[in-house]
Amino acid sequence: MLVGAAPFGLIFGTLAIATGLPVWLTLGLSALVFAGSSQFVAVSLIGSGAALPVIWLTTFVVNLRHALYSATLLPYARTLPARWRWALAFWLTDETFAVVENQLRHHSSLQDSAHYWLGSSLAMYLNWQLWTIAGVLLGQSVPGLATLGLDFAMVATFAAIVALQLRERPVLFAAVVAGTVALLARTLPYKLGLMLAAVAGVGAGMLAEAWSRRANLPNPDGAP
Repeated sequence: MLVGAAPFGLIFGTLAIATGLPVWLTLGLSALVFAGSSQFVAVSLIGSGAALPVIWLTTFVVNLRHALYSATLLPYARTLPARWRWALAFWLTDETFAVVENQLRHHSSLQDSAHYWLGSSLAMYLNWQLWTIAGVLLGQSVPGLATLGLDFAMVATFAAIVALQLRERPVLFAAVVAGTVALLARTLPYKLGLMLAAVAGVGAGMLAEAWSRRANLPNPDGAP
């Protein structure tokens, strides 16, 4: 996950500088926002001269998927002190969620789960800051870096995230439905297609899980 996020951070730093953002603002976005997709959207909107309310609303919609991540991790986090929950909520990203949720799902009794979660979060956070800085430096000295196709690394990373979850039919069904809806709704404004795909995927997964449980129920008549 760290390797896959590296080119993404590099490209962000490069694009932000190319758009005309000052170095301090570029680094501040990575340090205080820490959400790759939202940062790219924000840079694009800032470069086009969009008003602040438009930037806030669009990045808010893009980041709504984190509410789904939080709901999934809530059973593991509900017993943690508030200071832990605030910190881990800020550092929650797609990659951290994939790693931590997979670990906790298979090791729910893990005594050091909070420290495992914190370690994963800090690793990704520091990795993102490092590659943003590298992108800023290279963006000022190597023109056209963003056109080299490095963004494919992030596509591969997300494919790896999804692949970890596709071992059960309900999850596979949810992924297919969400992917189909995301493709069909890709032209909707403000990235609303992402949230529509998320809702469709969640609904499809719940239906598939209900069907699976019903199919596995024993027949009261004893018939096959």
